[in-house]
Amino acid sequence: MRTSASRSAASPQEHTRRVAAATFVGTAIEWYDFNIYGAAAALIFAPQFFPNINPVAATLAAFGTFAVGFLARPIGGIVFGHFGDRLGRKQTLVVSLMLMGVGTFLIALLPTYAQIGIAAPILLVVLRFVQGLGVGGEWGGAVLMAMEHAPEGQRGYYSSFPQMGLPAGTLLSNLVFLGVSLSLGQEQFAAWGWRIPFVLSAVLVVVALVVRLRLAESPEFARTRQRGRVRRLPALDVLRNNPGTVILGMGITLAPSGLGYLLSVYLLSYGTGTVHVPQVTMLLTITAGSVVYLVVAYLTGRVSDRVGAVQIFTVASVLSVLVPFAVFGLMDTGAVPAVLLAMLAMGLVLGLLVAVQAIIVSRAFTTDVRYTGASMSYQFGAVLGGGLTPLLAAAILGATGSSMWVAAYIAGLALLSGIAVWFLPREAGTEIDPGAAVTGGAGDEPLRDGAPA
Repeated sequence: MRTSASRSAASPQEHTRRVAAATFVGTAIEWYDFNIYGAAAALIFAPQFFPNINPVAATLAAFGTFAVGFLARPIGGIVFGHFGDRLGRKQTLVVSLMLMGVGTFLIALLPTYAQIGIAAPILLVVLRFVQGLGVGGEWGGAVLMAMEHAPEGQRGYYSSFPQMGLPAGTLLSNLVFLGVSLSLGQEQFAAWGWRIPFVLSAVLVVVALVVRLRLAESPEFARTRQRGRVRRLPALDVLRNNPGTVILGMGITLAPSGLGYLLSVYLLSYGTGTVHVPQVTMLLTITAGSVVYLVVAYLTGRVSDRVGAVQIFTVASVLSVLVPFAVFGLMDTGAVPAVLLAMLAMGLVLGLLVAVQAIIVSRAFTTDVRYTGASMSYQFGAVLGGGLTPLLAAAILGATGSSMWVAAYIAGLALLSGIAVWFLPREAGTEIDPGAAVTGGAGDEPLRDGAPA
C-alpha cells in the first residue's frame, strides 16, 4: 500500500531503491560523524584536551573518550528501539540523525584544555555521549527500513545498503581529514584545522534529513500497527522472550566491530605513533582499504541471497581469525607497500562480514520487536567488539610490547563471531507471541492476539 505522496509518485520497485539509497546516505553521514571523532582521537585530542600527562596516558585518555560513545550506543539502541517499534522506523531515524548532527557540530566549537581547563575534556565526553546516543538508534532503523521495504528474495541485497554506509563514512571522513591536513599543514591542522570536518557534518546532516523525510514508513511496521500489534514495552519483551538471541546477536557483532575500528581508528594511531609511518600515508592507505571494503560489501550483498548469508559470514570469520596476524606483521615492517597490503586485506574481510551481518541479526527477531532486538544485539556487541578495541589494543601493546598479542585479541573476537552465527535463529518471521501483551498505540489498553484491535 502506498502511504505517502512521495511513494505514490513512484512504483514500489523505485521506492525500494529510493529507501536503499536513503539508508545508505544517512548511515554514511552518521558514520562520517562517528569516525571523524575516531580520527581526531588518534591524531589530535591527546595534546589538545589531555596535555598535562605523558603521551601514552594521553593517548589512552583520548581513546577512552572514544569508548564513551560506545557506552552510550546501547542506551540509544534501547531508547530509539522502543520508539521505533512503537511509533515507526522513519520518525525515529530522523531524530537519531539530528541528535548525531548536533553532537558533532558542537564538538567543532569546543574550546581546548588550554582555553577552559578541565571543562574541555568533560564537555568532550558529554558530546561524545550524545553522538553515541544518536548512532545507537541509527543502525537498527536504517537496516529495517531497507530490509522491510525489500521484496522477498532480495532482503540480503537491500539490507547491505545501510551496511555500506559504514565504509563510506570511514572513506569520507578520511578523505576530508586528508584534504584539510594537506591544505593547511600539520601545525595549523593541529591548532584549528581539525575542526573543519566537524563543521562540514552540519551540511551533510541537512542533506540526509531532506532525503529521509521523503520516505514512506516500513510496510511491515505499518501492517503491525494497523493490526493493533504494537508492543507496549518491546525491550522487556525481548529480554524476557529472546535473551539468548540477543546474546548471540552480540557475538556476531564482535568481529565486524573489532576489525572495523582496528582499521578506522587504532591502526591510524599505531601506524603514525609506533611504526612511524607518515600521517598522510596512513590516511591514504586506510582510504584505499575503505574503498575495497565498500566494493566488497556491495558485491557480497548482490550474491548473499543466492549463496547464503550465514555461509558467507562463516568463511569471513575464518579469514578474520588469520588476517590480524598478517596485518600487524605487514604493518611492523613500516614499508608503504606492506602497509597498503595490510589495509586492503582488512577491507576485504570487513566487506564480507559487514554485508551480511545486518540480515543475519535483524531476521532473528519478529517485526514487532525487531528494532529493539536488533539494536540491542548490535550496540552491546559493538561496545565489546568495537568501542573497547582501540583502548584495549593500546593497553595490550603497552603491557606486552608485541603487536601479535593485539592480533590475538582481534582473532579471538572473530572466533566468537564465527561460533555465534551457527546458533542464532535463521528466521523469526513476523508472527507475534500469542501470550505477549501488545497495544494498538500509545495510551491504549493492552491487547492479546485474538482480541479485537
